[in-house]
Amino acid sequence: MQTDVPFEGINFGSLPDEVDELLQAGVLAHRQDKAAADALFRQALALDPTALPTYFCLYKIHTYSGRLDQAKAMAEAGLAEAARQAGWSGDWRLWLPRIPLRTGHDDPGRFALYTLKALAFIALRDGRSADAAEMLETLRQLDPQGEVGWPVVAELAEGCAA
Repeated sequence: MQTDVPFEGINFGSLPDEVDELLQAGVLAHRQDKAAADALFRQALALDPTALPTYFCLYKIHTYSGRLDQAKAMAEAGLAEAARQAGWSGDWRLWLPRIPLRTGHDDPGRFALYTLKALAFIALRDGRSADAAEMLETLRQLDPQGEVGWPVVAELAEGCAA
């Protein structure tokens, strides 16, 4: 389905211009050419491996395409980078209970929690319900208000278990 609505871009937050341009081009390419989108996102990652939105783009396109191993690898790499930037352990199991949730959208801690939610979703899609349950329990403790959206994944997990 084609639309005549012009692409206005996505606000990825504060990024170097070159990285933002590659991400915008990747988002646009993804509609027609998923391999080109992947290549553009990987080029952005190579240019600046500290730019968290790049990991998001990569794990999102691979999850949607059913390439769960690649999605998991990108999400784990993004989680590790976000945890590093937040000053947290690289092992999310060690985050309990001392990690405070910050609510700023550009906060690496928030990105880490959001990405842990994505990993729980990927685990569910991959048939690893015990892994998903462990991640969701961690999120339940760290983000009791559900600010990063984990309750939606928890409902999916409950539906899969029923």
